[in-house]
Amino acid sequence: MTTLLLVVAGVLLVALVATFLLRRRFLLSGLGAVTMWLRPVGAPRWAVGVAWYSGEQLLWYRALSLSVRPNQRLCRTEFHVEGRRRPTVEDGAVPQDSQVLICRTGAGPQELAMDTSTVTGFLSWIESAPPVGR
Repeated sequence: MTTLLLVVAGVLLVALVATFLLRRRFLLSGLGAVTMWLRPVGAPRWAVGVAWYSGEQLLWYRALSLSVRPNQRLCRTEFHVEGRRRPTVEDGAVPQDSQVLICRTGAGPQELAMDTSTVTGFLSWIESAPPVGR
């Protein structure tokens, strides 16, 4: 009985790891997928994830999750970059060769960190939004 439980637990663990790895590979294989760190302004910790440019929205998926739904949906027309900076010691998990963008979004103030080469494409995506009629 104990051996059977160990085998079942092992199979479930392997299935969980395989599901996690397949999800990550799927997210990173999509066109327009980039690695991006995100945190609400003032929050103590960054969360790493994969962001997809999906038409008028930026879909952000937490990297360490099994969910198939995005954790954040940020609308391009509600996105305003208010500044940028280099990561500091307080940013901890964010690589030093990244750029941190301070943004105002429909979901509130956010900080996004991404590789320097990704920033240009990201800013182009935001600026190419069609004008919003008021």
